[in-house]
Amino acid sequence: MLKVGVLGAGHLGKIHLRLLNESKKYELVGFHDTDHTHAKKIEEEFGYFCFEDYAELLNNVDVIDIVTPTTYHYTMAEQAIKAGVHVFIEKPITSTVKEAEALIKLAKAHNVKGQVGHVERFNPAFRAAISKIDTPMFIEAHRLAEFNPRGTDVPVVLDLMIHDIDAILSIVNSKVKKINASGVSVISETPDITNARLEFENGCVANLTASRISLKNMRKSRFFQRDAYISVDFLEKVTEVVKMKDAPQDPDDFAMILQNAEGVKKQIYFDNPDISPNNAILDELETFAEAIENDTTPIVTLEQGTEALRVAMQIIKAFDE
Repeated sequence: MLKVGVLGAGHLGKIHLRLLNESKKYELVGFHDTDHTHAKKIEEEFGYFCFEDYAELLNNVDVIDIVTPTTYHYTMAEQAIKAGVHVFIEKPITSTVKEAEALIKLAKAHNVKGQVGHVERFNPAFRAAISKIDTPMFIEAHRLAEFNPRGTDVPVVLDLMIHDIDAILSIVNSKVKKINASGVSVISETPDITNARLEFENGCVANLTASRISLKNMRKSRFFQRDAYISVDFLEKVTEVVKMKDAPQDPDDFAMILQNAEGVKKQIYFDNPDISPNNAILDELETFAEAIENDTTPIVTLEQGTEALRVAMQIIKAFDE
């Protein structure tokens, strides 16, 4: 088992602590949090050992799970990598692309593995959809959330939209060539609602909307490709696949048949995949352990996390342009 420590014991950090403590892939050594009063409270309530010094924690682990505010990601990950400790970093990977690229170089130099916490890659609905998605040419993603003061220190692009950016980049095998975007600040100092249009070199277009001031939550993406439409509901964990094929000569009474202007008939049918329930956070942490043990590539690499951040930053820059 790999010895692991957690840096940051806030809302998400406590979830990571609980799951790592239950995991059969890791031995939870302890955690560190700069708020000593809060850290002691967590230690007393849950029994996780609190390291008062981050360097001491690094000296006792194989893996560090960084669940701090983004502004601390680079400094904490840099220290861990230089100590030869593998790093799991919550999204976004860092505050700037330059910092992210520096971590990539550093990890290679110290032969250390890294993974970024883009948890939607492990959502069972998305996992079930991947085998059905083949060269989508239009993608629409909506990620809407009710207002929560936590996370409003960064634009909604880095808080919410980056989930969909990463998921889309993992599917569209092409580079982004053009970005148009607009954003509106309603409550926060940074945009609370944003729309972005990504155009890829292969002709694919992705239209993304993210909001943290909605009346209800929604996390849904739709993928359109030749002869198929795939809908992924990340919130309800449901995947729907609608396909088309040449209509049979003698369709049954319940067959759904469409006929175009040229007289070509197509039959609509459903090919919904089975959804295997899982704990996405636990899965992302445990697959990282497997990548370390087997010396394989993590599912969400530092490079992929950097590309998601790069596109997110380009979207934010497009607001002003």
